[in-house]
Amino acid sequence: MTVRRKRLGIKGEEEAFKYLKKIGYRVICRNYTCAIGEIDLIALDRGVIVFVEVRSHSSAEYGLPQESVTKRKQHKLRQLAWQYLITHGKTDSTCRFDVIGILFDMEDGVSRLDHITNAF
Repeated sequence: MTVRRKRLGIKGEEEAFKYLKKIGYRVICRNYTCAIGEIDLIALDRGVIVFVEVRSHSSAEYGLPQESVTKRKQHKLRQLAWQYLITHGKTDSTCRFDVIGILFDMEDGVSRLDHITNAF
């Protein structure tokens, strides 16, 4: 991964974090990591645990960022979420998966932010 791409990913996660707070979510974990991978953000939305995948691109030339969340990635996120729920004793909790896609302009400003609730 290039330095610019890594920086864009970090900036995208920060923008998503600020956006979620603004709309009333309570972010309870950033970059949850375990042996099988990482979840970008975990938040609470009116008592529902929300696992959030953030995707950032610098252009829509190859499609919108959220379109890059493949079936394989969805499967991995489900595994990670289950691990989180087990580890934190929350296996009876209601949860869902959201995707936030962020497009940045040439100056790394947000030109578009799409929030897909209950994405899969």
